[in-house]
Amino acid sequence: MTIQNLALADILDRNAGETEAENLLAALADHGVYVPINAEHSVMFMTIDNTTVLPGYVSEECLAQHVPEAAAAVHCDGLRLLDISRQTNVDTLAAFSPAGWAKIPLPLLARTLAHRGQRTQTAQTLKLSWSTHPLAVALRDAARDRLADFPGVRTVWIAQAQWLETGNENLMLHMELAEGAAPEAAKHLIQALMSDHITPNPEDPAVALRVLDPAQEAATIRELNAMGLDTVRTDPTTGRVEVLSHEYD
Repeated sequence: MTIQNLALADILDRNAGETEAENLLAALADHGVYVPINAEHSVMFMTIDNTTVLPGYVSEECLAQHVPEAAAAVHCDGLRLLDISRQTNVDTLAAFSPAGWAKIPLPLLARTLAHRGQRTQTAQTLKLSWSTHPLAVALRDAARDRLADFPGVRTVWIAQAQWLETGNENLMLHMELAEGAAPEAAKHLIQALMSDHITPNPEDPAVALRVLDPAQEAATIRELNAMGLDTVRTDPTTGRVEVLSHEYD
């Protein structure tokens, strides 16, 4: 016997996917599903209601019952499911338990993972999380003191960044530009922070910068706002600088 996704199986067996959608997505994100593979080691898809879907099963036994022709079952967590979707343009998962099933739009799974601080960028997966590293705290406080001097930058997020494929970690600043501002505004701000306020130690992590255009990357900005990261922003109505941090909760 293999471990099955008991939480997902319970919801599907009761046909409660629509009424318990958030719990369904959480169970999928927490424990994943098994995906059928053919003899050529390719994912096996199916068609439901004239739509191609990615099938996923709560256990290997469940998969064997539904798809006896599969050569193997591969366990896929949420990030791997999204990677398959990105490579194949199939954006719906059909999740099966022994007694029920439900269709799950994979963009909703992406939203759930984003709220947990996980998101994909090209071929690698980046996990962002709140950091209490002294350098992260120093960057937050320096941004608080200097943001008003750089009106081209509206918001700064400070995060611990981990590349899951390689295990590499660093600190990352995301900076949202003010409307119409040039990307150089963010570069000037980080240069001021690092040269005027920060004295890094040799063992400190590297600091990376990503600049966000509010018109083109609104979805990424919404994701960052939902992650609970240290955030420094200028209130556009008052011009005051606000700081959000779990340290002050």
